[in-house]
Amino acid sequence: MVGTTVPGPLDAFARAVLTQVGKRLKQSFVVDNRPGAGGNLGAEIVVKAPPDGYTLLFALDTTFTVNPSLYEKMPFDVAKDVAIISVPVTYSQVLCVNPAVKANNLAEFVKLAKTSKMSYASGGNGSPSHLTMAAFLSTAGIEMTHIPYKGTGQSVVDVMSGQVDSLFAVGSGVLPHAKAGKLRALATSGGQRTAAAPELPTVAEAGYPSFNASFAYVLAAPAGIPGEIVQMLAKEVALAMETPEVRELNRMADYAPTNLGAPESAAWLRDARKRWADVIGAAKIKMN
Repeated sequence: MVGTTVPGPLDAFARAVLTQVGKRLKQSFVVDNRPGAGGNLGAEIVVKAPPDGYTLLFALDTTFTVNPSLYEKMPFDVAKDVAIISVPVTYSQVLCVNPAVKANNLAEFVKLAKTSKMSYASGGNGSPSHLTMAAFLSTAGIEMTHIPYKGTGQSVVDVMSGQVDSLFAVGSGVLPHAKAGKLRALATSGGQRTAAAPELPTVAEAGYPSFNASFAYVLAAPAGIPGEIVQMLAKEVALAMETPEVRELNRMADYAPTNLGAPESAAWLRDARKRWADVIGAAKIKMN
């Protein structure tokens, strides 16, 4: 089960990894895309399936880290109903501004936001782009007007046209425009620089050392799945990550492999859930 649409970044990653796992196990995987409710729809189907290792979920980490704080009622308990197998990759958001904005670095961006009215676009209320900016605004002690869109595509277009001043978005969606001079990239949100633009500092390097807004893909199963199956699948995913096909996909999409085992992956999600709960609570973000 994949909790997003096809085609899409998570779907492409899931299919690439599962193809490699299937080759080693000599078993094919049938991919069923079930988008909706921020990933809750597909996750609910999986957690109710028999915990035998034959029904798995590839999901955005936000299904488990953000949704519990964003939705008043969850259809499952992320702490009790889900077995985490792997968090194979993480990815960051890149802060970009329209080239007419008088800010060439993060310090100038913050100074400008403190002295003038500025706006930022996002892919929607509660989306990674929204949450990343909300976290940064809180960290930097500034306020900006939020302009939510139904997806990131049009939000990027409107920042390029100057209708909105800025946005955080995945690097693959904005860095080509920055290199073409249609956007100006200022910083990346994660704990390490992006391989696609190594000259860009992280927000932490640019003056906010505690800031780290990373997102991830997750492979999960229903709670109760035997531990030996979890370990076997985690090992197979790790081996798939080393194949030329998946390494090339990661390079093109600017994903950072984590090398995390199952326990470490679960811990990563718990930490992220606490971090985003604090951001969502402080910003009073709720789904419409």
